[in-house]
Amino acid sequence: MRIGAITRDAVLRAIAEYDQLGRTEFLTKYGFKESLSYVLVHEGGWYDSKAIVGAAHQWDHGRALLPAEFSGGKDHAAAWLKQAGFTVKTVKNPDWARDEIILACDLVMANGWKGIDAKDQRVIELSDLLQLMPIHAETDRNEKFRNPNGVARKTFDIATRHPDYQGKGTNGGALDIEVLNDFLGKPAEMTETAQLIRQGITTGDLQSLPPDGEEELDETSAPEGRLLMRRHLSRERNKALRRKKIAAVLRQGGRLSCEACGFDFEEVYGERGDGYIECHHVVPLHEAGEGRTKLSDLALICANCHRMIHRQAPWPTPKQLRALIETRRVSKNRIPAQQRSASAAEEPTNLM
Repeated sequence: MRIGAITRDAVLRAIAEYDQLGRTEFLTKYGFKESLSYVLVHEGGWYDSKAIVGAAHQWDHGRALLPAEFSGGKDHAAAWLKQAGFTVKTVKNPDWARDEIILACDLVMANGWKGIDAKDQRVIELSDLLQLMPIHAETDRNEKFRNPNGVARKTFDIATRHPDYQGKGTNGGALDIEVLNDFLGKPAEMTETAQLIRQGITTGDLQSLPPDGEEELDETSAPEGRLLMRRHLSRERNKALRRKKIAAVLRQGGRLSCEACGFDFEEVYGERGDGYIECHHVVPLHEAGEGRTKLSDLALICANCHRMIHRQAPWPTPKQLRALIETRRVSKNRIPAQQRSASAAEEPTNLM
């Protein structure tokens, strides 16, 4: 028997038995508890995914699986059900993303840093908007995803973390406080950011962007949130714009060298590096609206400097990064060569 090899027919038989016995008796019969992470959704009904998978095994392999033999998570039960063609949803809604908290915080600030009731039209409108945002997959949402009650609760999480609030705080998270402090420190910039996110969702501009890998976005720092960052990266990777920028620089007699460190790919790599350089969109995320990108908005930059710019907010311009590099060079050159050699000799050698 290969654990996880279940057929659609076996799952349907388990669902039929679940409906016949009822939830409590079905779970008791097979020794399972209620699902805490994922549920199977079939013809309008919700079923404990792990218990269904455990029971389904008896029709494919002669015996049911015990709860201890597998998990109910995305690597076992949830994945096997998806492979069999079923829909699986999460029991708990995903944590709020920075983009979502930015919109909620903007609403709280506009309300004088006070929480807002779930029946308020502004909360209802924000609830509708959050449900359109392409951040969380449909399978990670349950029927209460960002409903007015949840949105209202988030506004109070933010409001009760304001420095002037005197009462007891609610159960907000560290990200709530982080975004709140951003609004307190730079209200105009964060308000503009919220407006750009709202506008991008309403027009569909942010929803039409290709998704980026989680690992890549985690390597960058964008206080403005994931969606504006995704649009920023999309513009930087626009091949047509990159070609036009390179052509414009060459027409003016320039070199395809990094505007920050001066690295020239052709000079170092020869023919392999001919014509290669990356583009960086220098306009800050909170200012970059839906207008067309101008060539003057782009800077030619090497991959290393590009990563260093995006690594930590606030992002330096290529000119600022160049100044940092030059300062480092001057600082190193001021150390006498004899002292540098002595310092290097004192450093322990890693033999591993």
